[in-house]
Amino acid sequence: MDIIRDVLDNQLVDRNQRKMGKVDGIVMELRDSEPPRLAYIEVGVTTLSKRLNPRLARLVAAIASKWGAKQSEPFRIPWSKVRDVGIDVEVDVEAEATPALGYEKWLRDRIIARIPGGG
Repeated sequence: MDIIRDVLDNQLVDRNQRKMGKVDGIVMELRDSEPPRLAYIEVGVTTLSKRLNPRLARLVAAIASKWGAKQSEPFRIPWSKVRDVGIDVEVDVEAEATPALGYEKWLRDRIIARIPGGG
């Protein structure tokens, strides 16, 4: 499997096929005298922005913190929770029970709900 091609930036879905965003990062574990192993996939705007530029990632984290985001750190899903890698990356977690949808919920509660007819 080509991890970058098959996993990174692909749609992430939970066990109920609810979309949880895209896979923004891959964390590998380096071990002495052994090949690297996949440890986590990361979801979060800070991980995505860090791929573009580390300064941008710090700026995004600062803005998110100032605007009241509860979590500026990326959410990590253990590789052991990955069920299937195909068109989507299916994981054995519940989307609503994770902080992966934090920005979506923040946007819904703080912005969309204030638009007439949006709530």
